[in-house]
Amino acid sequence: MDKRIVLVGSGSTSFGPSTFTDIYLSEILKGSTIILHDINKEKLEMVYELLVAENEVKGNHFTIERTTDRKKAFKDADFIISSIEVGERFKLWRQDYEIPRKYGSTQIMGECGGPGGSIHAFRIIPEIIKIVQDAEKICPNAFFINFSNPMSRVCLAIKRATKNLKFIGLCHEIGGLEAHLVNMFNTGLDEMRIFTGGLNHFGFLLGLKDVKTGKDLIPEFNSIALNYFESQKDRFKFSDLSIEVYKRFGWFCYGGDNHMGEYVQFAEEFTKTQDMIDWIERTENHGNSIYKRMNKYYNKLKRGNFPKSGFLKKVPSGEKAIPIIESILSDKNSHENAVNIPNSGIIDNLPQDLVLECSVRVDKDGVHGIKIGNIPKTIASILRIEASVQDLCVEAILNKSKELAITSLAIDPNVGSFGKAEKMFNEISKLQSNYLSYFK
Repeated sequence: MDKRIVLVGSGSTSFGPSTFTDIYLSEILKGSTIILHDINKEKLEMVYELLVAENEVKGNHFTIERTTDRKKAFKDADFIISSIEVGERFKLWRQDYEIPRKYGSTQIMGECGGPGGSIHAFRIIPEIIKIVQDAEKICPNAFFINFSNPMSRVCLAIKRATKNLKFIGLCHEIGGLEAHLVNMFNTGLDEMRIFTGGLNHFGFLLGLKDVKTGKDLIPEFNSIALNYFESQKDRFKFSDLSIEVYKRFGWFCYGGDNHMGEYVQFAEEFTKTQDMIDWIERTENHGNSIYKRMNKYYNKLKRGNFPKSGFLKKVPSGEKAIPIIESILSDKNSHENAVNIPNSGIIDNLPQDLVLECSVRVDKDGVHGIKIGNIPKTIASILRIEASVQDLCVEAILNKSKELAITSLAIDPNVGSFGKAEKMFNEISKLQSNYLSYFK
């Protein structure tokens, strides 16, 4: 199939290799042109040469191009997959974490939620807005897939900064719950139908059905979940905080302690500070290991001994960008458990001007949220608090307003003070002046 698929941020170690793997395993996409785009010319060249070599190993089923010119990359694009980061990711992430806590914030990690999540958004969203607005001008019919965090804030900004761009946001966090459900019910994932709703990293399991019989499996889940997750505690994922939220609110959050905990003020009570610091370290080490692996194979390529079997894995990555593209092209009418899309009547008792993470159906006309209606007031209440923070955070960025930026920090449950918000904003503005000087 002759499609043009652009990978923005092709040098990304987080999503680049997994996307490449899924492309090369796709029968539907054979014959397509893959355009690699990155502003880092050195990384771009390395990835390009590796993928050309991989393409030869696999039978040259794709045309591979690369460019640092975004306008050239987007010309006639059918699909755009974006996974950019701005600046030195982990150096800046640590600042996003440490500076708010220095001034009294109770945030536990600082990537997607809390004041650190807002600071991350302040930094990355202006660049993503440039990308999506270029896409809307140059290839208005293209389908845009975002992988960049903070996912909910980024997708909300895309929604507000473009008029008709078709887009979704993807995160693999649902995979943690999927694996546990397979163990809990001793069955295959394809034998269950999962329904979710909420925000990215703050989504809840709202429905679970047996595919063959249509039986509602939520009562059985509720009967075994507490004992099961007590016995399966993982300090990075489902542990004391996830269990406490499930007990108190009555619905299970699949974001895990480390991610869901970014959004709630009481997270620090049920998590250990060192665990969250270790998670950031672990994430950095994982990224470094992927880059080292790619560099190892690049050196082999340069020495003329690139392996005959290639360097990519031989099984699907588990990421959903390529399966969703395949479903659109083949009109598969597939079900996806968790995708970020505009609300537009999916959940009635959450703001309609919001980007949800929810279950969707995918066919030739795109991605369609599965109607939920009203969600339980227990979880709607805490989701609305975060929705308000995201609303003001994105408005601050779009209006380049320092005053709104500080206010969005102040109203965050993990701050709750204008004095604290002003201090953290002023210090982070100096440390990250290359990215935040647009605020007036």
